[in-house]
Amino acid sequence: MLRWGLRVVSCGFSAPGSAACAGPWRRHRSVLTMAEDLIAAVASQAKRLNSSSEVVQRLEENGHQSKRLKSDADEEDAEDQNKKSPKRKIVLLMAYSGKGYHGMQSGCIPENHGEDMKKMSFQRCARTDKGVSAAGQIVSLKVRLIDDILEKINNHLPSHIRILGLKRVTGGFNSKNKCDARTYSYMLPTFAFAHKDQEVQEELYRLDRETLERVNKLLACYKGTHNFHNFTSQKGPRDPSAKRYIMEMYCGEPFVRENMEFAVIEVKGQSFMMHQIRKMIGLVIAIVKGYAAESIMERSWGEEKVDVPKAPGLGLVLEKVHFEKYNRRFGNDGLHEPLEWTEEEEKIAVFKEQYIYPTIINTEKEEKSMANWLNTLPIHDFNSSAVEMQTNNKNSKKSSDLEASDGCGDDSD
Repeated sequence: MLRWGLRVVSCGFSAPGSAACAGPWRRHRSVLTMAEDLIAAVASQAKRLNSSSEVVQRLEENGHQSKRLKSDADEEDAEDQNKKSPKRKIVLLMAYSGKGYHGMQSGCIPENHGEDMKKMSFQRCARTDKGVSAAGQIVSLKVRLIDDILEKINNHLPSHIRILGLKRVTGGFNSKNKCDARTYSYMLPTFAFAHKDQEVQEELYRLDRETLERVNKLLACYKGTHNFHNFTSQKGPRDPSAKRYIMEMYCGEPFVRENMEFAVIEVKGQSFMMHQIRKMIGLVIAIVKGYAAESIMERSWGEEKVDVPKAPGLGLVLEKVHFEKYNRRFGNDGLHEPLEWTEEEEKIAVFKEQYIYPTIINTEKEEKSMANWLNTLPIHDFNSSAVEMQTNNKNSKKSSDLEASDGCGDDSD
């Protein structure tokens, strides 16, 4: 146990079955969380303090007068100084490449909070799941603000996980509850929009203007409040929480990387359920390719059970989280900064160019995530009844296993 730092519990943000890693985080990644990596530097600063304090404690328990060990004088002085520093509520701006990980899940706790996670007030703004990356994830927690804290944390993180910024927030701040909206992007090869009857060479395909306009027309249909029970699991059509508000959704201009054309879809909404974005995109692809009629979108928001395909998780990225209400109330109170990251935008862009975009592009070219998923679309019966769907789902279970990851979900349900 660590006297001053933080310890961790194992869950979540890990790479299944991977070997032990080199460098300062040489541990089996199957039991690591992203949060563990996040606080590894702070924990390492405290390791030496523990041994001396345990010796003193044992002497006192045996009736001996505690004596300061000369070799530990500096460490004890540092500990005393640390105790004088009160904990503060902060938010951290995080970026990470999600490939090979199970996602962003809860994991780190202070040593003396082992029985009660609430004391640390750790909260992530959005839960990104298996394979999903982030350029603007926000977590809130209470820490002691040591000198050069960001540098020390990043020194103990792998290069594809970075802490890009830190801001003080109000004591009652909760990054999930105070978030007004979230913006995600989804990067995909444009051959995904080619009609099913069109023979396509993946690297040579280029999206025409007419198809892009149709894609954007369909994506715009999602704007507003709809019942998205068909776009997630374990929610019925009359569950109030299945209704979600979408503010924006559109596909940007295509661009060529590594001789293949890609496009990025952006969606902004108050919150998203597990797999919701991937299914929203999957249904639009199915319509554009000619597997489903446009009328299926209206059907999917009704009480009827509709078979909605789930696009691969590879291209999904948490871009930004929004705190407009908090900023209006506290951003200019003279004590707290608005939760905006203008000064960090360049660092965010550099991180995406170095770690997120290359991972998506190279993985698509090597593993053909989208191409393999497109081959499963004919299995879906977009006109079947709920009973027929259950039979089809059992028969197509093996085909669905071709998907590379499990998508995103801001909710904990």
